[in-house]
Amino acid sequence: MSNRKFNVAVVGATGAVGEQIVNLLGSRDFPVDKIKFLSSPRSAGTLISFKGQQIPVEIATPDSFEGIDIALFSAGGDVSKELAPHAVRHGAVCIDNTNAFRMEPTAPLVVPEVNSDKIAEHQGIIANPNCSTIQMVAALKPLYDKYGISRIIVSTYQAVSGAGSRAIDELNRQSAAILSGEEVKPDLLPVGSLPVKHQIAFNAIPQIDKFQDNGYTLEEMKMVRETKKILGDESVDVTATCVRIPVVYGHSESVYVELKKDYDLEEVRNLLASAPGVTLVDDPAAQLYPLASEAAGKPDVFVGRVRRDLSNSRGLNLWVVSDNLLKGAAWNAVQIAEIIAANAE
Repeated sequence: MSNRKFNVAVVGATGAVGEQIVNLLGSRDFPVDKIKFLSSPRSAGTLISFKGQQIPVEIATPDSFEGIDIALFSAGGDVSKELAPHAVRHGAVCIDNTNAFRMEPTAPLVVPEVNSDKIAEHQGIIANPNCSTIQMVAALKPLYDKYGISRIIVSTYQAVSGAGSRAIDELNRQSAAILSGEEVKPDLLPVGSLPVKHQIAFNAIPQIDKFQDNGYTLEEMKMVRETKKILGDESVDVTATCVRIPVVYGHSESVYVELKKDYDLEEVRNLLASAPGVTLVDDPAAQLYPLASEAAGKPDVFVGRVRRDLSNSRGLNLWVVSDNLLKGAAWNAVQIAEIIAANAE
């Protein structure tokens, strides 16, 4: 990095992703001069520990960003839409974790291991992709570069932490109730405007976000659209089914990909093993493959169960796992911030 230090704001600092961003900025010794922790009025005054200091959370307002160089947003799409333009007006570069700007033509959608060159094209806002998209494209990028990709079919098994701290509490509460023989009263999942809620403990809910007119959920369409934008290739066909499961941290994905060229399976494994940010765990004989429980708390994307499809010689099946709050959100955002800092004059 350059010797310059930066004034940093973290919006949504008390949320699940915000807490991880704060931890990473501290543990990686990001070159911070001054730091602001911003949130809703409900969390104002909360003290957050950062490098030995206890810093109070402030209410996020349009004027909170005066003098800020880098603002990391993770407080929901509405907050980002309202406040990010003000941050840009004050001269900050915004790294946004929400869906607010991902498909905006002027906002690069960045996974550093895949398209870090796009960061320089920003006009004040850089979008962090959806957590499920990030881990999938990180795993597929070396294959895309070597063989090309014509089609992707992905089914996700997503942790409740992707829906926030309240969803973690709901899973814990429901699990305890069921194990105690008590009645379960769901009140959160699936997150949306409809009053119908479903049990998540010991269950699987095939809905994440709201259903769209085409029968897919918004989460599924995010994966479709974002994958094409990140790869810079509208010709790649993508279809997704996204499911919430009773796991706290770590999204898992079954990914089927059709390559444009013939491939050697061992070469595929070597490409994955050497890909930046990817760890290959693929030894079926020893029952070694990626697990959400082992990916939790780690920054990498883990890939295993690598095998040729039985009906298509150019088809490939993968099992992809990553911590949704780290590589799927906070770590990806901090990586982008580090690149900005490293290239600053």
